[in-house]
Amino acid sequence: MGARPLLNRRLAGMGTTIFAEMSALATATGSINLGQGFPDTDGPEEVREAAVRALRDGRGNQYPPGPGIPELRAAVAEHQQRFYGLSYDPDREVLVTAGATEAIAAALLALLEPGDEVIAFEPFYDSYAACIAMAGAVRVPLTLRQPAFRPDLDELRSLITPRTRLLLINTPHNPTGTVLTAEELAAIAELAVEHDLLVITDEVYEHLVFTGAHHPLAALPGMRERTVAISSAGKTFSFTGWKVGWVTGSPELVAAVRTAKQYLTYVSAGPFQYAVAEALRLPDAYYDDFRAELRRKRDLLATGLADAGFRVFEPQGTYFITTDITPLGEKDGIEFCRELPARCGVVAIPNAVFYDNTDIGRSQVRFAFCKRESVLREAVERLRGR
Repeated sequence: MGARPLLNRRLAGMGTTIFAEMSALATATGSINLGQGFPDTDGPEEVREAAVRALRDGRGNQYPPGPGIPELRAAVAEHQQRFYGLSYDPDREVLVTAGATEAIAAALLALLEPGDEVIAFEPFYDSYAACIAMAGAVRVPLTLRQPAFRPDLDELRSLITPRTRLLLINTPHNPTGTVLTAEELAAIAELAVEHDLLVITDEVYEHLVFTGAHHPLAALPGMRERTVAISSAGKTFSFTGWKVGWVTGSPELVAAVRTAKQYLTYVSAGPFQYAVAEALRLPDAYYDDFRAELRRKRDLLATGLADAGFRVFEPQGTYFITTDITPLGEKDGIEFCRELPARCGVVAIPNAVFYDNTDIGRSQVRFAFCKRESVLREAVERLRGR
């Protein structure tokens, strides 16, 4: 085939994701997988039964409409109004996607030109770097530094150049668990308006906030017309395998994202879309109970990790706890995570893979707590005896 590399140079060095590597290691060693963020139990039975009913009734078994079924688009619009007072037209301002990951990819591919700069919080969720690269754009990290993992807004201002096209904001933030405050969001919004920037907000953990509250950036002055808001059903309803996500935004932004999205999957998850439409209309008690359950699991794992000698950074939201392994006499999180399954039968994720400057996150390790309490307790016991 000659000397030319087969992989597009924009994706060079990305290879297999760390999640695939560590999940395969968990399977090979029979370890408890606290690496990848998926629950080990299904979500509400009535939501699962809604999917079964849709399958049996023949709803969605063939291609659903490209923008998503009307029932789900209406439910997404109702959700935004119910929780945040945001009004969206389900026909022109809502787009259903194959999970939030496709929504992010489609938005970046649609809105960026080669050479555009994208400012995003570092550590990055790994698909951000790949999607920015596929768009031919340049990622510019705004590093969230331990122990607080708060954005330096003066640094953000300094990073904006004439080439800056877009801000990619993730709150609640994976992997650190940071939840942006109303004041931080207001400052970000002012910069976006001042410099006429587009914004993509990844809000998939919007219902998993334990400290403070989730505030959509699109609700702030001047932001609705420049913000592509993204969320999904997977994290909120514990059906991550269904891959049902959505985009909300102005008609112009949604039309742009839809143009790119239609050439990625076109459509997906037909019967599951009907089930998610029902899930979004669950009563407030579901959301409150789900959040309380995850808070208990967070506290259980955080206490166990601290007892095992890790430095624990308590997350304000998400499924994840970031720790520092230096109190254990360790320095390299990647090496630590690759050895941990053999040492004690637990899998975690090294945060260094989420950084451009890997040295900043070298000693950080992330654990997922979206598992059964019995599994978390067993994992803690294994880590104590590693």
